[in-house]
Amino acid sequence: MDRLDNTVRPYAWGSPTAIPQLLGVEPTGEPQAEMWLGAHPGAPSRTARGTLVEVIEADPERELGAAAVAKFGPHLPFLFKILAAGAPLSLQVHPDLEQAKEGYAEEERRGIPVDAPHRNYKDVNHKPELICALTEFDGLCGFRDPLATAALLDGLGVASLKPYADLLHAHPEEAALREVLTAVLTADSAEMARTVTETTAACARLGGDYAPYADLAHHYPGDPGVIAAMLLNHVRLQPGEALFLGAGIPHAYLTGLGVEIMANSDNVLRCGLTPKHVDVPELLRVVRFEASDPGVLRPEASPDGEEVYETPIDEFRLSRYVLPAGGTTHDVTLDTPQILLCTAGAVRAGEHDLTPGRSVFVPAGEKAEVSGEGTVFRATVIV
Repeated sequence: MDRLDNTVRPYAWGSPTAIPQLLGVEPTGEPQAEMWLGAHPGAPSRTARGTLVEVIEADPERELGAAAVAKFGPHLPFLFKILAAGAPLSLQVHPDLEQAKEGYAEEERRGIPVDAPHRNYKDVNHKPELICALTEFDGLCGFRDPLATAALLDGLGVASLKPYADLLHAHPEEAALREVLTAVLTADSAEMARTVTETTAACARLGGDYAPYADLAHHYPGDPGVIAAMLLNHVRLQPGEALFLGAGIPHAYLTGLGVEIMANSDNVLRCGLTPKHVDVPELLRVVRFEASDPGVLRPEASPDGEEVYETPIDEFRLSRYVLPAGGTTHDVTLDTPQILLCTAGAVRAGEHDLTPGRSVFVPAGEKAEVSGEGTVFRATVIV
């Protein structure tokens, strides 16, 4: 079992205080957006044996287990994070496996460098992800029912929004959502900026359900993503609640602290709320134009005390143990690799004492127990 030393990424949207408060350290004054736990080459966790990438490469079957290597290859198939949103992230969507393979091959054929700012596909993998709230957490997830969105737009009394509301009233669900998102993202930039400005003023005046969109516009003035965001469900997670985000589902994280786990991929197609490249044709190929409930997940308790967040994919499995005072020791030995992360209290994992934000990597098959008083999240795979 290896204690992990993890890198914090200082993206501009990060909270300057949330991760330092969790870790019990002084803020630096700079945004601290994500702490990465895992073997992503961009910021691998460090151990006494070297980086986790080096540890796994030295003996994949010993660290990951033969079954995981056979299924996913000789690498850790997930990236685990602590995410602290102090400002909204970009509105985005991720491809499915087939779309990722096709998109990557096409951009390779066209000779687009992997690090080019207009490149969409960095790898051939999909990127399903799960966010679990540690504090109250706001996000946008999936399309709202078109008629409900039309009513939301009509309620603002902004003349330039009326054509979008009319489309949402007039067409079947898929066609309505596709036409409106296309129209928003391809509108004249000066006209769209005026629409966003008028919409922002109306949202700020009315408040209530409109308040989140006024805040978006504060961070991204004139961005068409503000209007695109109004097509989506706004959801507020309470601590312990989670969202699963599958392929093609538009989403954005707005504010809050959570643990996030995802398949190990960098494939992102952006819809707005960003200065980065927005490839509208490719985006429209990937987005699933169907209204859906956000599907808030709550963990399902098992007899041994493990609380599991059920998802339909195998690259990751997230669960937690909430250990009461004077509680018993839990055997958490698995035949798959796992990362254990403490988010509250003081717990013991094997020979390691963990406080909030501290973590360990447990190789497949290694005897592992957790005890103490607090909360431990477990990230592993399904084989």
